Amino acid sequence: MSAPSTPAQAPPVGVRVHPQGLCESTEVGAGTRVWAFAHVLPGARIGADCNVCDCAFVETGATLGDRVTVKNGTLVFTGVTCEDDVFLGPNVLFTNDLRPRAHVKKGPEALVPTLVRRGATLGAGTVVVCGSEIGEHAFAAAGSVVTRSVPAHAFVAGNPARVKGWVCACGARLGADLRCPECGTGHRHEGDGLVSLSD
Repeated sequence: MSAPSTPAQAPPVGVRVHPQGLCESTEVGAGTRVWAFAHVLPGARIGADCNVCDCAFVETGATLGDRVTVKNGTLVFTGVTCEDDVFLGPNVLFTNDLRPRAHVKKGPEALVPTLVRRGATLGAGTVVVCGSEIGEHAFAAAGSVVTRSVPAHAFVAGNPARVKGWVCACGARLGADLRCPECGTGHRHEGDGLVSLSD
């Protein structure tokens, strides 16, 4: 005879969890949705109005800001921080260990963090090697393998991902004048990235 199953923990107030989703964290903001077969572990921190889609996984020690989209099959592991308004496309994969070995057990302090800044987009199937920082409003094309930090507003693609151009916060590619052809916002170089003239 099997042991009785443990009743599912009620989600935090204002959080919608699909009947076939699992949200074990108590640190989830109001308006967030966790869809079927998605799993949010205890100790993961998720802001308000996020969308965690089918079969996504958010591990203990991962942090998502407000209005983050985590599409189907995306894996967000310990040490990954995504600021507000980040878009993680389907099957995005973060790593957190540069030298993984099954027989070498490591605690969270030995893992390498990754930071995705406000408004950045990681396209479908992007792989992010730990220790990277993805700049504000940067955009990684589908299938990119990010092995080093990405400047703000950079458009990167390939394996390894390289800067191919620049993008506006609205997502449009910028021309040589760094003015958005869609919303008209101007930009200027600052450091190795861009800043919006409207900021």
